[in-house]
Amino acid sequence: MIQPRRIRAAALAIAALAATATGSAPIAASAPGAPPAGCTGPASGTWLNIVADGVKSGNGVVAITLYADNPSKFLVKHGSLYVGRVDANAGTTRGCIFVPKPGVYAVALYHDENGDGRFGRTGLGLPAEGFGFSNNPATLAGLPQFRSVRLSVPKSGLTSRIQMKYP
Repeated sequence: MIQPRRIRAAALAIAALAATATGSAPIAASAPGAPPAGCTGPASGTWLNIVADGVKSGNGVVAITLYADNPSKFLVKHGSLYVGRVDANAGTTRGCIFVPKPGVYAVALYHDENGDGRFGRTGLGLPAEGFGFSNNPATLAGLPQFRSVRLSVPKSGLTSRIQMKYP
């Protein structure tokens, strides 16, 4: 029995040969199982697609912060594995971040509208910029507990939708 991956690979090869024979440029396509273009972070064989919904404006960037499955490092300075940044788009912003390997992680987002590379806070320490967390936990009474943001990433290419919240 022919496997679907083999069919796709054969179709891509035939399309590339046909494009070369006709003198036209080949169509850019990612190979099955390949990460999307622009995936950020130290390259690995595992990645996570992030969709930030409710982004207020297209100013600045949306920072995607990846945390290991360790509550003592969640939201502390230098506690993250990696921070990736993607240009903000009003409404929905999409990004991709490599994770070291399949496992459990936490993701925190913030909309760095002024582009200063920091999460803005008011004089009282409250958020001044938009933010969101994996699993979309309630944040009315303060920061979410680590267990509410844990996200299982058993394989590449999964998508996590995060609703942004603004002060």
